[in-house]
Amino acid sequence: MQKLLVIPSIDLKNGKCVRSVQGIPELDCHEYGDDPVEMAKIWRAENAKMIHVVDFDGAHNHSKRNFGVIEKICSSVVIPVEFAGGIRNLDDANEIMNTGICRLVINTMAIEKRDEFTKVFEMHGPSKIAISLDIKDKVLLIRGRSTQTGIKYSDFAKEMVNIGINRFIVCDITRNGTLKGPNIELSKEIAELTGARVTHAGGIRNKDELMDIQKLVPVGVDSVIVGRALYENRFPCQKLCRVAESGIF
Repeated sequence: MQKLLVIPSIDLKNGKCVRSVQGIPELDCHEYGDDPVEMAKIWRAENAKMIHVVDFDGAHNHSKRNFGVIEKICSSVVIPVEFAGGIRNLDDANEIMNTGICRLVINTMAIEKRDEFTKVFEMHGPSKIAISLDIKDKVLLIRGRSTQTGIKYSDFAKEMVNIGINRFIVCDITRNGTLKGPNIELSKEIAELTGARVTHAGGIRNKDELMDIQKLVPVGVDSVIVGRALYENRFPCQKLCRVAESGIF
């Protein structure tokens, strides 16, 4: 049986770790620790197999101020680092790829600049490029989850599959960072609709909910990004990863 991959998330703003609730970053969350490089090392020490990094400065302001931090994260851990936030053109994509990330997650550019997105996808391919589906009330949000597009997520997801995308990161924004439980059915629906691989994000509170997602691995939901629940010790990361590796869920 294929095992669910649990991916800790590091959210960046002003070069520091922040907590985000429904896509809105909160600064000065000292209990989380503010050094993203040290946090990446902690997750690696806790046996994580991959890290997901979100750049809020890039997403909201098209800033590259955190690129140096991201490069340090990539060089400090021997596990893949996935990146999302603020990539708007081919030059941005090439620059962030040079930091050492394993996969680039794109959202806004695929909607606002389809021709530019196509260039990025053709250059780097489906193993390096994934699409983020940030969803609220059945429509997509872009620009750091601040702008509603009016585009139905199902229509857009099918368009992306036709281009060649084979992975989506799916997040119900109303659940993100709230610890109100995951919208598992949404991730399942997109996996079944597209035939692509899905990484679930948002709402995870405990091990039981991870076990529920594990049941969806056969339909394509093969990984899950966890943020706040890990930072608040809702379950020990090291024990969690070992349980996953044992195939218990």
